Amino acid sequence: MGLSRAAIAQDAPVYPPPAPLDTAGLGTTDAQAFANSQVVGMGPSKGLIVKYERIPGNFSLRSTGVNGAPDYHMDVTKNANLVVKAYAPLLNHPHLKLVLGLNYDRQEFQFSEPAASDLYGLYGNIQNKGLTTIGTQLAVIRPVDAVHWYLFRTKGELNGDYNSDELSISDYLKVTTEFIYGWKRSPTFAWGVGVQLGYILGRQSIYPVVVYNRTFNPRWGIEALAPARVLVRRNLSPQSLLFAGYEVASANYNLKLRNAFASPNNPAVTSLELRKIDLKFRLRYEHELLSFLWAGAEAGYRYNYQLNSYDRSNNGRDQIIDSQLGSAPYVSLDLFIVPPRKLLQKAQRPR
Repeated sequence: MGLSRAAIAQDAPVYPPPAPLDTAGLGTTDAQAFANSQVVGMGPSKGLIVKYERIPGNFSLRSTGVNGAPDYHMDVTKNANLVVKAYAPLLNHPHLKLVLGLNYDRQEFQFSEPAASDLYGLYGNIQNKGLTTIGTQLAVIRPVDAVHWYLFRTKGELNGDYNSDELSISDYLKVTTEFIYGWKRSPTFAWGVGVQLGYILGRQSIYPVVVYNRTFNPRWGIEALAPARVLVRRNLSPQSLLFAGYEVASANYNLKLRNAFASPNNPAVTSLELRKIDLKFRLRYEHELLSFLWAGAEAGYRYNYQLNSYDRSNNGRDQIIDSQLGSAPYVSLDLFIVPPRKLLQKAQRPR
């Protein structure tokens, strides 16, 4: 009995198998195979994602003023994050795919005594307005043949402490672009290398990118977009996935101050650039609720590498405040819509 169960477990299919490539959505499968970065065993593609993340309890915030400015310390009593993302195909040819993405991110902070201890009014400003990201992206996925593929993605985001009545694109726009060239060695192994002009480490720079997606057997796999994210995947069942790993979560915000202040190199600092880098150790569970609806639950530990502020009022980008948030556990819940399983199975039937 035990041996038969083990044999069944070894032969269990891994969901979802790769869908065949449809020529322009006409329901006809192209005879030639084209490569991409997806492998057997990865979770279903996400079309709409709604996620809420919260750090329970209080944690510290320590700031060191640069060039003789005073230091200060306070507690963060609330840190919550609401994320909404949506993806839709604009073009779905076997040899060319265009995907449009939209995202909204709202991060809220509450501090114990921001008015009393914040010399520059920075954290009081963040508490009153929050930190908002509104963005759009276009991904171009080009399968060259059965082995080679490449991806080009560009993203524009408005990052900052703005309200709807004071939004200025030129004041808050951040642009990220990346190019990756890859190889599909088998249905269970794809990898690629590339570069990104973005904000992985807080400031805009050029960073290397390595994609490594591999399913080792029906139960275990790895999904990596290094250095930003590496996850080990456990396929518990066709309806359940478990992940463990790390993520570098970085952000770059432009902030407008209510009151100007003087720094050693600028008599009137009116705008700051806030660079935030978190290292998250993650444990994530995903489960199918309906054929088109999945739920995710995540818990982990967040280590804040930096929360530093730089002067945007001049070209020098002088550092004004050196801050760090206290490390703390976090939890999140999310729902996401996926292509129904029956639709994927129907697409795989020979025509």
